[in-house]
Amino acid sequence: MSALSDRIVATYRIETRYPLAEAAAALAGEQSSGTFRPIAGETPDLQARYGARVESIEDLGTVAAPSLPHARGPKARHPAAAPGPGPVGVEAGDLPRVGEVRVSWNLENTGTNLSAVWATVLGNLFELHHFSGLKLLDLALPPAFSHAYPGPRHGVTGTRALTGVPGGADGRPVLGTIVKPSVGLSPDETAALVDQLLAAGLDFVKDDELMADPPHSPFAERFEKVMRVIDRHADRTGRKAMYAVNISGDLDGMLRQLETVERRGGTCVMLVLNAVGLAGVTAVRRQTTGVAIHGHRAGWGLYDRSPALGMSYPAFQTFWRLAGVDHLHVNGLGNKFCEPDDSVIASARACLTPLIPPPGRPDIVMPVFSSAQTAVQAEETYRRLGSNDLIFCCGGGIMAHPGGPAAGVRSLVEAWDAAKAGIPARTYAATHPDLAAALDAFS
Repeated sequence: MSALSDRIVATYRIETRYPLAEAAAALAGEQSSGTFRPIAGETPDLQARYGARVESIEDLGTVAAPSLPHARGPKARHPAAAPGPGPVGVEAGDLPRVGEVRVSWNLENTGTNLSAVWATVLGNLFELHHFSGLKLLDLALPPAFSHAYPGPRHGVTGTRALTGVPGGADGRPVLGTIVKPSVGLSPDETAALVDQLLAAGLDFVKDDELMADPPHSPFAERFEKVMRVIDRHADRTGRKAMYAVNISGDLDGMLRQLETVERRGGTCVMLVLNAVGLAGVTAVRRQTTGVAIHGHRAGWGLYDRSPALGMSYPAFQTFWRLAGVDHLHVNGLGNKFCEPDDSVIASARACLTPLIPPPGRPDIVMPVFSSAQTAVQAEETYRRLGSNDLIFCCGGGIMAHPGGPAAGVRSLVEAWDAAKAGIPARTYAATHPDLAAALDAFS
């Protein structure tokens, strides 16, 4: 029997009318041998070697009603008993029970194939009638995966080098924004807006996830015109701003556009992760020679919004970091979406925590804070995260500043300076008018 550190280990929260051990065994069987009846060839030796193992079960009590429809319980243990209000065959009084279950697989089942791992830990188990709730909470992979996949080329250190933004005690976050409106701007209009933003002092500009290669703003033309602006400001400042241009599309198109970016001297491409998939991200990463990969998690709510169904962010980000992204979106504090602040901080900490301990290579990535972020959130973000290793993207917090975009950028720098010094933002604002204006405008 192999050590647990050599196995793929997934932790789930399950909700079931079955006894927890019986439901966990069904999950393990579905995601390994795939049958509930003995069949020829399924020997005890084969089951011992390749069958998934239930490593632990923690009983978390009952819930008043099933979270998801169409789940069933076991056949009534007392056939003469009157049926209860639940599904036919479930005894009166049976309530769904919640548990945290840890299951492991032999690495031989999948090899170091991330797509096969995805199918193993996120496969048909969500459709089993045993479960009225099931969520993947965590995923731990053996060190072999760090040798099979390139992982991030740049991560935190490389992104700082590409943008010229220092880290450490004297550093600050990489400050950026998203080109808005999301759609409708021509290449010339996009370049003019980027010109204004870089003149204000920004380090990072990204396409919106909705902007790829549309007729009104073809990729090649938009990218070239923005790069001319970036080069002009780099000549002026000595620092080259990073433009995360969206190349998401079919594989051949992405690789052609990646080649264009690298040939022209671009430093970043953006991939919409759920749209291009693991194979797309892996192919782009293996083809890169120098650019960073900005991972946008559009569609994330499908996985996490329901507490009873899906996948947590710590598990989700494991796949994409191994595949090779350098930046990962985590929302932001006080954001416009429904995600609580505790979840945002937990996601960011996951990005900054090594996936596979030494002797695995360094693989931490830049968390990207965005969504209604302004100078107001800097103090709490730094206090709770304890790090300035992040990309802090603000839209209205820059463009809608009463003093204009340059004052908006200065307000962000001042807000992070105050946070690092442990000085309340309002106190610091007494001698920093741009920060004061931001706090008044956006609080």
